[in-house]
Amino acid sequence: MKLTHALLPLAAALLALPASAVDLQVTVLEGPAAPAMYYLALFDSAEALANNQALLSRKAELRDGTAQLLIRDLPAGRYAIKSFADENGNAKLDTNILGLPTERYGFSNNAIGRMGPPTFDAAAVELDADKRITIRLR
Repeated sequence: MKLTHALLPLAAALLALPASAVDLQVTVLEGPAAPAMYYLALFDSAEALANNQALLSRKAELRDGTAQLLIRDLPAGRYAIKSFADENGNAKLDTNILGLPTERYGFSNNAIGRMGPPTFDAAAVELDADKRITIRLR
């Protein structure tokens, strides 16, 4: 009986531990052949994506149209990525007069929107363990 009472606080402490952290490896394909910077923004909710409030952002050099990024220690959950290749070096996604991108861009799940960016649900990736994904720029 005493052993059971001694284990209860231990069990409660284990239940209070945060979910384990996971790593996300992102491979980018079909970027420009010329050197360019690749920008990635990670979102943890539909509201964050709609309001452009990234949980984190990263950048990497694209070489021969490809790049790889490793995002470490994310809490398990659902995430969406939006990204682009900065082909002219101004650190932003350029658009034409209609608001359409003039530089290559992409989303996780290679999601495509209708008359705008894809929804969070279309781009969301479930992370419950380390994962590798590929984003093809368009």
